Amino acid sequence: MFKIANRVGCLAALLVLFVSGCSSSSSTSQSEADGDGKPRVALIMKSLANEFFSTMAKGAESHQSENSDQYDLVVNGIKDERDVSRQVALVEEMVASGVDAIVIAPADSKVLVPALRRAIEAGVIVVNIDNRLDVEVLKQEGVSIPFVGPDNMAGAKKVGDHLAANRKGDKVAILEGIRTSYNAQQRLKGFEAAMQEAGMEIVSSQSADWEMSRANTVASSMLSEHPEISGILAANDSMALGAIAAVKGAGRAGEVQIVGFDNISAIRQAIEDGKVLATADQHGDQLAVFGIEAALEQIQSQASGSDVSIEDVETPVDLITAEILSQP
Repeated sequence: MFKIANRVGCLAALLVLFVSGCSSSSSTSQSEADGDGKPRVALIMKSLANEFFSTMAKGAESHQSENSDQYDLVVNGIKDERDVSRQVALVEEMVASGVDAIVIAPADSKVLVPALRRAIEAGVIVVNIDNRLDVEVLKQEGVSIPFVGPDNMAGAKKVGDHLAANRKGDKVAILEGIRTSYNAQQRLKGFEAAMQEAGMEIVSSQSADWEMSRANTVASSMLSEHPEISGILAANDSMALGAIAAVKGAGRAGEVQIVGFDNISAIRQAIEDGKVLATADQHGDQLAVFGIEAALEQIQSQASGSDVSIEDVETPVDLITAEILSQP
């Protein structure tokens, strides 16, 4: 029996992953050709141009290589986080290719649900990671899909609380993710709760679509329109990087505090350099692994005839600051 918490005795893979830059990619396993009977799991992520998801892919690849006798893995990603139609197509392609399970970080919390329902009807096990699927749409489609991932609202509140405790002023702005994404909505709520609790005013809150260049543009406009802004809360680290550039361009480096979410390597360096105050670590290198293990557990239970469904699994999310990074 698989244990998601400690990941001991996991199934494994013979397939070498093929991840191609920021475009979608897939590969056919040798086991499929040999008919070795091992389950095939498809990992479908958002933009591989985002370091968080490339890290997620590497974590899945490492897990597969460490357990190379038990399951095969296909890795896919989309061009950018707005390319929802391509992600829907990837789900359909993976079902047509005969995978046993799909582990997906959906680009949209609602649009992907019908395609995933069709996958389940075709006998494919589906596990949702990173961005939770919309509960109401799941009900409308008549399906239940387990979510394996962190509490995004709690993680964002930790980051917001840290900003509030170290604030240089009481006026802040928020860079939101794609507004149809559940994790974007939850991170916004976490930021808002922290600011409200601290008595701080959100003078502007706009979406930058998770993207660095878009965040640079939006944050630059915010700083121009609201020069009183003393803090920017970015719902992911790519947007936090864009905010760093905007603050520098406005000549306000060191005056405007920035926080993010994801703990990518560039942000860790920015924290050490004093350009970013904090971020949230949702352990991207392990997030896909947790989802894969949940899928493998369900495959195993079905094979044994028990057909036990997997419940939601909350994974860790931790505050990352300069003090934490300086610890040995």
